[in-house]
Amino acid sequence: MEMKKRISLELRNRNPADVVELVVDNCRSSDGEVEGLSEEYVALEVLSMVNIGLSSLAKLPSLPKLRKLEVSDNTITGNLEALAETCPNLAYLNLSGNKIKELSSIEPLKSLKNLKSLYLYSCEVSTLDDYTDAVFELLPQLTFLDGYDHEDNEAPDSEADTDDDDVAGPHGVDDDDDDDEDDEDADSSEGEEEVGLSYLMKEGIQDEEDDGDYVEEEEEEEEEEEEEGGDVDGADVQGEKRKRDAEDDGDDDDDE
Repeated sequence: MEMKKRISLELRNRNPADVVELVVDNCRSSDGEVEGLSEEYVALEVLSMVNIGLSSLAKLPSLPKLRKLEVSDNTITGNLEALAETCPNLAYLNLSGNKIKELSSIEPLKSLKNLKSLYLYSCEVSTLDDYTDAVFELLPQLTFLDGYDHEDNEAPDSEADTDDDDVAGPHGVDDDDDDDEDDEDADSSEGEEEVGLSYLMKEGIQDEEDDGDYVEEEEEEEEEEEEEGGDVDGADVQGEKRKRDAEDDGDDDDDE
């Protein structure tokens, strides 16, 4: 898709003056120059033109608010002088994967006083001896080169941090709600455990009481049986005594 058509599609019927970010990666520049952009994009802060066949930035219009420019994987060789005039507030420039061979090709970037991050990896210039030291010396305003500072500390991902901040608000609320729900679930679980434990303890006590009642009933039955047995034995003894008395009376009558 041609670059002009792609930009028209990305506008989505918006006014160019209202566009803050524009991404036209992987379309095609017909002559290796920037096409379809104009000075109407006065609010544009982020512009990405990755792999579109650019060989020059000479026709980049004036974009006074542009702070981030992605033009990696093109065939740009130099001619970066215009950037200081068209994008004076540029802070981030990604030129990785282009045809930049000499340090002199990036020397015009000294005029970009706000430039803090520069990417040149996969460019031939990055294979030069003392490449890192030489670039930081040439461009003293730089803080990060290819994602690292001069002390080899990795650059923070400011874009990711911004996304995280945007997401943190609603998620923070959801997290609090989740915590409240978790607390309620925990309280509910604890309550259920207490009820269950109380129920089990009550059941255990009832079982013990039932067992005690059963034991008492057995003891009472045994006592009744013993009493009944005692009555029978007493009756038998009484019968035997009467029998003996009767026999003795018979003997007395015979003797008379």
